Amino acid sequence: MNKPDLMSSHLTSRKLYAVRNFVLALLAAPTLAFAAAVPGEKAPDFSEVDAAGKSHRLADYRGQWLVLEWFNKDCPYVKKHYGSGNMQALQEKYTSRDINWLTVISSSKGKQGYLEPAQALEVAESHDLNASAPFLLDVDGSMGRAYGAKTTPHMFIINPEGQVVYAGAIDDNDSANPAVIADSANYVAAALDASMAGNAVAVASSRAYGCSVKY
Repeated sequence: MNKPDLMSSHLTSRKLYAVRNFVLALLAAPTLAFAAAVPGEKAPDFSEVDAAGKSHRLADYRGQWLVLEWFNKDCPYVKKHYGSGNMQALQEKYTSRDINWLTVISSSKGKQGYLEPAQALEVAESHDLNASAPFLLDVDGSMGRAYGAKTTPHMFIINPEGQVVYAGAIDDNDSANPAVIADSANYVAAALDASMAGNAVAVASSRAYGCSVKY
């Protein structure tokens, strides 16, 4: 084989290698798209900026308890829990015990629920948000997709070891009527109370109910 033939063969091999990598990346894409936070497993990493411009990474909360809540101000189920004061009461109760609570907006620009930073600060104030920080603005949906957040609200609890201990709905009643809250079993409170006391969580996962996240 002369020199031009060798070069041609080398280029062909490189093209085949590149095609193979491209195909493998395509095959891997659905797995990444459907990755999710699973109780008993390590929490997915994230790095997001809140409405006030402060960065938050999962690593920042190492050694601490962390609650994640997905939010869309226009969702009737979010209105159920915020209009009644139920969500703010939970936030206040657990942040007062040094538990971190981050509320996340994964609505993309142009979609329902999307807020510019200044708007998000106004909504945080008008909703009496008692979270540990103003809304995290996950505009590209990377954090929401990593956790498998499908609805608003969708709740996750992460322990100081970085493991997910709960994923799912806030409670056991998927009605949008706030009148049902008083008689509902609050999964988030139960999971936090049990896990912080060193006990097993009776319901570690549940079907989240609410409005779909507008990625």
